Amino acid sequence: MPTARPATLAGMSTYIALLRAVNVGGRVYKMAALREHLTAAGLEDVETYIQTGNIRFRTSMRSAAKVEKRLEEVLREGAGFDVPALLFTPAELTRIHEDAQGIPAPDFTADKQRRYVSFFKDPVPAQAAEDIAGWDAEGERAWVIGRAVHIWLDRPSMEALFFKEFKKVLAPGTNRDLKVVTTLAERWGG
Repeated sequence: MPTARPATLAGMSTYIALLRAVNVGGRVYKMAALREHLTAAGLEDVETYIQTGNIRFRTSMRSAAKVEKRLEEVLREGAGFDVPALLFTPAELTRIHEDAQGIPAPDFTADKQRRYVSFFKDPVPAQAAEDIAGWDAEGERAWVIGRAVHIWLDRPSMEALFFKEFKKVLAPGTNRDLKVVTTLAERWGG
């Protein structure tokens, strides 16, 4: 759940929701339909970015837990399947992006570098964070900071051992390429 206070505008709180497992593996939810469903449910200024389920919206609801619950109910009704939503405030999204930018570059070949962020509803459990911090596969590094795992690879993600090794730990999260995270922070950060 978000720990920072949401940005407010005329009594409205702004949130960013990152959806997990939409528009992959047959779980299709068109963003135009999603925007219509959320707007009809009372959320305001609903905006999406690309088909991976990145949403910004405003609501008069004050409790992040209630916002998340209502959002997931509306998504389930609209999509016809469960859609986990990871809720962040604009300030939290900005902080995660700043954390990613502050990680020192590993000694990888520049033209092969790929960077990802895995987002979670809650902070990564201590044992999982410790295991990830100890990961030492050639060409792969990862850092856990709060509700995010920052992953730096010298190969495509499908070839990375990290995602296979930590599949169970990463399962409740949702991944975004750092380029997408940068765009979201620039558009919606606070």
